[in-house]
This record gives sequence, structure tokens and C-alpha cells, in this order.
Amino acid sequence: MMSLSKARKPLQLLATMCMSLAIHGCATIDYAQLKPGGFKGSVIVLWVAEGGSSGDGKFLFVPDPNDPLTFTRADPSSPGGKIRPRLMYTDGGSIPRIAQVFNGLSPWGYAPAYMVHDWLFVARHCLVDGAADSRHEETKDVAFEDSAAILGEAIQGLVAARKVKRNDVAASAITGAVETQIARSLWDKRGACVESQVRPEHVAAANAAIPGSVAVRGRLPEIPAHARAGSARIVSKMTF
Repeated sequence: MMSLSKARKPLQLLATMCMSLAIHGCATIDYAQLKPGGFKGSVIVLWVAEGGSSGDGKFLFVPDPNDPLTFTRADPSSPGGKIRPRLMYTDGGSIPRIAQVFNGLSPWGYAPAYMVHDWLFVARHCLVDGAADSRHEETKDVAFEDSAAILGEAIQGLVAARKVKRNDVAASAITGAVETQIARSLWDKRGACVESQVRPEHVAAANAAIPGSVAVRGRLPEIPAHARAGSARIVSKMTF
């Protein structure tokens, strides 16, 4: 998302405000009424670089070539009925870090749900910029309102799969934070597709850490010292 770590900063502040103001006043989607979607595959999040003070490019979602992550909505006929995230930068944690105040939730505890939501924004930005390819076109029927519902269904799916504990306060806050006017402005932001493109050295780092995870043409650049094995490392992995 625009870059993702920058894009999520306003949502982090908004989520804090929602929590302190009873949450539900910020949300139009009732998280408690959402039915769980289903996950298959594996989530792999890779640390690739410091990325400067803003954290840009620090983490990558890397598809497992043998077990790709796929999310199916509670109603598969709904917009975005089946979503398969691809290689992308992700912060994976601005909203989850806030959720840590509830029952010690891990910053990466909701990682599969965040990867699905982040991919929707990456795809949307490329669609808006007229730079979409077949990967992005898979989500072209997803509207902004759908993106928040999908995140809620994904969190419900994690609960149903017993990957996270039920925590309606944190989950409602997270769902509410991604359906605000701030989030809508990010959804429709122009010029963000190019910013979401993964740098060649990070593609190389991903393929070094998880061989075959990214299809590439031609020769990959040499992996710089900061992205070699021992520096580029898996920080989260979850399998369904």
C-alpha cells in the first residue's frame, strides 16, 4: 500500500481513537455478525532490510511456492470470493501493535488476515493507476466496503481455525479502523502502484530464503550484504 508502512500510520492513530471512544461509533460493519472465511496454505513474512527510519521495505510477504496462501470468503460468490496474495511489502503490524494491549496479542498474530487486506490495497492501487496485470485483476470487483468486511471475515477465520484467541474488542477495533474516510482516501490514492513494486534485491533475497517463491525473468541481481542469509530472515510463518 503506497508504501504500506507509511499508509498504515494514520490507521494506527485512528485505531487508538476508536478504542478510546467505544469503537463502534467508528464502524459501520458489525464484526460480530461476520461469518468466518477459510484459509489454506502458508504465510511467510520475511525481514529483508532496515529500510530507514520509516521502515519502508522492511518486511516482505513471500508466497510459499508449494503451499500458496489462499483466502476464501464466507460466501465465495461475494466480491473477492477467493484471494491469493502475491509478493509484496508489508508492515504487518501498525494496527496489530495497538492490539497488543489486549491479552498480549502478537504483532504478527493476525498476519494472514493482514496479508489478505494489504494485497487488496496493492491490487487496488495498480488498478487505479491503470498498471494492473492478471494478479491484480483477480480483485477488480472488490469495493472499499468489501475490503473491510473481508478483513473481518479473515479474522473470524483465524479464530475458527484456532490460530488466534477470540478477542472481539481488538478485532472490532481493527475492522473499524480500516473502513474510515482515511482508509478510503488510501484506497483511492493514485500513483501508489509503482511505490508498491518490490525492489530487485529484495526479490533476490526472497528467492534465496524461499527458493522458487518468485517467478523472475533473466538474472537476479547479487544480494547485497544486508539482505543475505542471516540478515534476511523469516519472522513469521503460519500454515493452515
